[in-house]
Amino acid sequence: MRSGIGSRRRRALGAVVLAGALIVSGCAKADTKDGELSAQVLKTPWTAAATALTDTSGASYSLAEQPSKPLTLVFFGYAKCPDICPMVMGNIASALTRIGDEVKDVDVVFVTTDPARDTESALRRYLDRFNPGFIGLTGSLADLEEAAASFHVVFETEKKLPSGGYDVTHGTQIFALDAAGEVGHYWSQDVSAQALAQDISLLLEDS
Repeated sequence: MRSGIGSRRRRALGAVVLAGALIVSGCAKADTKDGELSAQVLKTPWTAAATALTDTSGASYSLAEQPSKPLTLVFFGYAKCPDICPMVMGNIASALTRIGDEVKDVDVVFVTTDPARDTESALRRYLDRFNPGFIGLTGSLADLEEAAASFHVVFETEKKLPSGGYDVTHGTQIFALDAAGEVGHYWSQDVSAQALAQDISLLLEDS
């Protein structure tokens, strides 16, 4: 039951945050036919914050400056997420297996919303379950909030559970970040691996 409630809260939070942002920036939903994007398209791209975070090797990583590949998929979540995060990360991993040689032009970055528990080693163990090449980022709570805000994502820690643990409410969108540090597209948590793979190929063709 707890997971279901948490899922609804995360979906609601993500929808509210993005709805407010998109009223200002404007977006268009593309058709989902073959050869057309299923992603939401931002008419005015968002610029990633230059905040210095830390990857799982301990190196500094800025979402505005570090991405060097044509396309970087960015997701904000946490390793102890009971439902949405593993589903989304699994779909991303599956999508990458469908695009062949194009995979060399794509990075995947998982930014934690739970820095208290998601240490560098904990993030590495979690991401290795999906793909050892996935990049994990952590940092101070303030720095993570600043980075998330540039993607119009907010997150908050919920009250402690009887078990002593806690959930983190967070946006659940997958963002497409280009090599210039701009976000022009995003997908909902429900995007299928097949649709995501098709969109990745289309975005790479236009990069």
